[in-house]
Amino acid sequence: MQSEPMADGANFTLRDEIKAYWSARAATFDQSPGHEIFSEEERAAWHELIERHLGWGAGRKALDLASGTGVISHLMDDLGYRVTGIDWSEAMLERARAKAASRGRSIRFHLGDAENTLEADDSYDVIVTRHLVWTLVDPETCFREWLRVLKPGGKLLVIDGDFVNAGLAERLVKRLATLLERTGLVKPQAPHAPAIMAGTHESILSRVYFSGGARAEPVARLIEEAGFSPVTIDTNLRRVHDAQAVNLSFFKGVARGLQHRYAIVAEKSKG
Repeated sequence: MQSEPMADGANFTLRDEIKAYWSARAATFDQSPGHEIFSEEERAAWHELIERHLGWGAGRKALDLASGTGVISHLMDDLGYRVTGIDWSEAMLERARAKAASRGRSIRFHLGDAENTLEADDSYDVIVTRHLVWTLVDPETCFREWLRVLKPGGKLLVIDGDFVNAGLAERLVKRLATLLERTGLVKPQAPHAPAIMAGTHESILSRVYFSGGARAEPVARLIEEAGFSPVTIDTNLRRVHDAQAVNLSFFKGVARGLQHRYAIVAEKSKG
């Protein structure tokens, strides 16, 4: 899948648009709750989620795909993993490297593509991604690539959500919030992304593979079809969402807890 060529005739694909979008977001990415971690309570909640599915690191090798500014990489490092983060935005990587240096971490970050990592076969004990799958153009290829890179018995942890379809309760909460904001009774909370980029986000979202929403079941099915087994879905992210809600407006915090967010853990067969 690719976008229309630019006016000057250059072949500017959808993947190029996604890369440019996240590079532009890099400067303010860590300012948003749900991106960076703003409390020790949230950090502990993430640690519990990761350890529940992947266990303690004990020096095992972890690959953080679409690592961004390194938030998940640092959580994995906290838990004793030897972490490599790859991202295809150099702007994100610059901030990730600076953050690791300021915290005295030995995390390795480099430019790379989640669909074609260029990593060796059977080279990582675990792979983790957060909010990557919903942006994928070709998830089938990605999942096969991730299976290749994992060691036999290795595990994949996908943390993602359906950011397109809102349930009835979430829609009602958002409508009430909008009404109260218009009447001046509630102060609007700043959006994740600058308003000028909203159109770009919507355009990209309309053309990715999961344009209709990345529901857990279809994502898990594609992961299984790529060769992973077993594949399980965990929708119990309440502790993380409750910790994030402290830094959100009341209604935004409630809405986040009602969204279809999940973790999928999948294993590469030892045979």
